Amino acid sequence: MPELTPRSRPVPAPRPPGSGRTAPGGLEDKTANVRPYTVTGGRTHAGSSEVPIESLVECLGPPAPEHAPESRQILEFTSHQYLSVAELSAHLHLPVGVVRVLACDLADEGLLRVHGLTTTDHGRTPATTMSVLESVLDGISAL
Repeated sequence: MPELTPRSRPVPAPRPPGSGRTAPGGLEDKTANVRPYTVTGGRTHAGSSEVPIESLVECLGPPAPEHAPESRQILEFTSHQYLSVAELSAHLHLPVGVVRVLACDLADEGLLRVHGLTTTDHGRTPATTMSVLESVLDGISAL
């Protein structure tokens, strides 16, 4: 059998864009071929939580087999370190809005902790909810 020299070795065929990249745990990155709205099921907001892009997230449990590849990747990336939503967006090559929705879904399932998570009441921050404003008014009236 003839010995292969560096010049005679076969050159691998180029891969299509978005294929062949692997994430932690050996998951292949297929996000480049999927539209963002299909990843979230068309949702732009998840539940009653608003996740700022600077929020740090950490994994609390292992992914289930029925989770989407993107959700499994979020849990893999955050299993050994805290990452912000913006960093996860960059690692996954997904828009920040998509990562926000997925992070909220995983937090609702108890698999992800989002530090700095702000719950909202129809778009208002907790400091402007009616109960807080009434408490402040009652305190001022008592003076």
